[in-house]
Amino acid sequence: MIFSTKALILTVAMALVGFILYLVFAMVGLKIVGIISIAIFALIGFVIGTFKMPRIESFKVSKQTEGENLDDIIKRAIKFKLKKNKIYVYAKEEKDNDVK
Repeated sequence: MIFSTKALILTVAMALVGFILYLVFAMVGLKIVGIISIAIFALIGFVIGTFKMPRIESFKVSKQTEGENLDDIIKRAIKFKLKKNKIYVYAKEEKDNDVK
C-alpha cells in the first residue's frame, strides 16, 4: 500500500493548490507549466504525508526531530508561530548541596 489515508488527503489537497495554479497558467496560455505545478504540489503533499524527518548531522533541528512525521513537525511549527513564538520553560529547583 503506497498511500496511507493521511498521505492521500495531503496529496489531493496539495494537488488542488496546484490545480489553482494550473487555472492561472492556462489563462496565460502555459498549460504545460500548470500541469507540472499540479504534479509538483501533489508530490510535495505525498512527501509531507508519508516521510519522516531524517537525521542530518549538520542541522540541529534534524537531530531534535529525527524520526517524527513531517506533517507533525509542520503542525507544531505553525502552532508555535500562532502563539507568537512563546516557549514556556519549567526549571527544576536546585538543592543547596548541588550549588557550588
